[in-house]
Parts: sequence; structure tokens; C-alpha cells
Amino acid sequence: MSLFVDVDLAATVEHAEADLTRASSRAIRRRQGVPAFQIPIAGGFATFSGPDSPFTKVVGAGFDGLPSDEELGHVEHRFHTHRAAVSFEVSTLANPALVELLTARGYLLAGFENVLLLSLERLVLGVAAEVDGIEVRRGEDDLEVWLEVAVDAALSPDDAGVAQHETFPRVALEQGEMAVADAGSRLYLATVDGEPAGAAGVRFAGAIAQLTGAGTLPRFRRRGVQKALARARLQDAHAAGCRYAAVTTQPGSTSHANMQRAGFDLAYSRAVLVRAA
Repeated sequence: MSLFVDVDLAATVEHAEADLTRASSRAIRRRQGVPAFQIPIAGGFATFSGPDSPFTKVVGAGFDGLPSDEELGHVEHRFHTHRAAVSFEVSTLANPALVELLTARGYLLAGFENVLLLSLERLVLGVAAEVDGIEVRRGEDDLEVWLEVAVDAALSPDDAGVAQHETFPRVALEQGEMAVADAGSRLYLATVDGEPAGAAGVRFAGAIAQLTGAGTLPRFRRRGVQKALARARLQDAHAAGCRYAAVTTQPGSTSHANMQRAGFDLAYSRAVLVRAA
């Protein structure tokens, strides 16, 4: 039975995403000394964590009114002061007038993301089927290895589906992965025959378990690593009392297919609208 997602549930997911982005931006400021900032706007947050950071964007806006021209002007000025483009991620269940407002200010469509949800209340995991040679353990126990696997996997994305609208240098990815960990994510490391093969994370935000990213090193792909990482995180999310698990993927990607096989439904998409610096 597929999951119906209304505006209220979408708002809950987007608010959790905005809170994660804000917390990650703050973590980069604390750890790296970057002049990061976080500005509330229309129910979401505009965050800056460096020009090349994955947490330099606007998330969750459009569920609590519309931003005024003054608010938008302030955000744009702060970003442009640091020579950074302004990127809005706008849910298809947000107020559609937000897209009209942004396009009138010169924002252009740069791409899409898919948000998938799974009802953990209906989750039946049963007894785990053994996958030859694959083990999943907590990544905090071997943080340097977890970080190296997570970044190396991200730097070699699967080419299935629609390409990501932006790429990030290694340093920015390292900072971003550590920021997500600092923001409260649990970390998971998968090994194949004892060799590090995949890395992932999950953050519990009230009713929502946010799957904060997952990657497999190229030589270990198509062997069930992502299935094992998804199962471990979903088990822990269910045990923690979360009602839903949420994950963001590129449309038509291998990650989307993996999550759909794990029981996720497409909840809504986000349009990514960008105004150049």
C-alpha cells in the first residue's frame, strides 16, 4: 500500500531537513572557523557554510508564508557578499507562489531532487537474510575510515538517472560529512569480506528518521551493500520510535531504485532554483 503525503507531512519533513541544514552549518562554523550564518526565512533556513559547501542553500521555505522582498534581499546580499550563488530547494507541496516570486527575481531552474518516505509503523523487517561477506557496524568506532569511504563514494557517483545539478570538491565533502555527524547523525560502515565498502548515516528528528546519505565504493557496487546499510538504519529508526524514514535522491538514480526496493514511496520532489552570485 503506497503512502499518501499531504502538505502537513511534507512540512514536517522539510522542517526537519531545514533543521539538519542549520545544525550542519553551525557545526562547520565551530569545527572549521568558516564565517557561516543561518537565517530563518518563510518556515525554512538560508544557510551559508562556504562558497563550495553542500550546506550553502535555502531549505524548507514556503510552508510558513512567503518571504518579503526585504527578507529575500537580505538573504541575497549576505550570500553575494561571500560571492556565493543563492540556491533555493522548493518542495512541490510548498506554496507555489514561492516559485513565481523567485523566478520574477531572476532565479533559474537548475534541477530536481526526489524525497522518498517510508512508514516505519508498517515496517516488517523479519529475520535478516544473510548477504555473503557483508557486515554493518557503527561508523563512530572507526571515524577516519568511515569518512574516507563516504567521501570516496561521493566523488564517484553512479551515472544512472539525472545527474546532480552541482558537484563539490573533496575538502567541502569532508567538511559536510563531518558536519552531519556533528549534527547528531548515527554513522554506519559496511564491509565486504572485512574490507570497508560503504558508509551511511541516519538522524532521528522526532517522528522523522533522516537517512543522511549513503555511498558504496565503485568496486563493491551491485553486491547488496546499500540494502544492508538501509536495513540497519531502518531497524534502528524503528527501535527509536520514529514514524517515518525520509531520504533524498536524484531522479531515476540507482539510489532511488535501491530505496524503492527497500519499501520507500516517492513523496514529492524539490525544484532547485538558483540565482548567480
